[in-house]
Amino acid sequence: MTNQTAKQTLVSAAAACLAATEPDTKVALTRQVSARWAAGEIAPGAPADWHPLQTSGRPARPRLVSARELPKRKLNNPAGLASLVHAVAHIEFNAINLAWDAVQRFTQMPTAYQADWVKVAAEEAEHFVLMRDRLQALGYDYGDLPAHDGLWDMAHRTAGDVLERMALVPRVLEARGLDVTPGMIERLRQSGDHDTADRLEIILRDEVGHVAIGSRWFHHLCQERGLEPRATSLAMIRLHLHGQVRCPLNRADRLRAGFDGAELDDLEGLCAGGRRPAQSQLT
Repeated sequence: MTNQTAKQTLVSAAAACLAATEPDTKVALTRQVSARWAAGEIAPGAPADWHPLQTSGRPARPRLVSARELPKRKLNNPAGLASLVHAVAHIEFNAINLAWDAVQRFTQMPTAYQADWVKVAAEEAEHFVLMRDRLQALGYDYGDLPAHDGLWDMAHRTAGDVLERMALVPRVLEARGLDVTPGMIERLRQSGDHDTADRLEIILRDEVGHVAIGSRWFHHLCQERGLEPRATSLAMIRLHLHGQVRCPLNRADRLRAGFDGAELDDLEGLCAGGRRPAQSQLT
């Protein structure tokens, strides 16, 4: 490449990662693009007349079903543990796509926004590898079990507005992981599965940062548009999620991830019609 040759843009590189169908390819491309971006080998921005991809690349398996069709995950048997690990691996695979879609779809956003989501994509790829490796050690592989498509369904529903995307994907769906993962870790340690628990500890630590990135850009967009963040967040939840929030909330990690106490009070007020249950069940 000569100095006169135009660099690949980050948006086109992100789209290539998003379009990759095989997990190994998607992970390899994500690592490559992240490294090239850090080295200054990829230019910020998008090609002229860019049209974002509308679908994400994914393998033929797993078979996608509704969340109601998935079995309850019991950790007291190998099949139940594999089902739990597979479910987390599937979430992380979708999270790679969501991060790259945040780059290639919302091209009007600043370079700092693009850089944040490159970081998220790279970390989500490593999370997927962590869980897939564990799944293989259990005698399974990604795709062997059914999964649901709730994360990517929300990506479609928020494709028209980056504010909606930041409000609902990182700050609702991904933040739910902050709520349930500590309980999963505790149950795994009680059962003696420190390997899976250690991997989830890494994911939980990083996901606090990912939700914080979503919070930062949500507040940036609210300020830019002259919107009050708390009211806007609640309006988005009512519009897209029928005002439903699952509890209990992990307030400590959510505070670290950019929520404030008043907002968490609002969210807890939406739980179970205003009731604040003391415990949640993993499904």
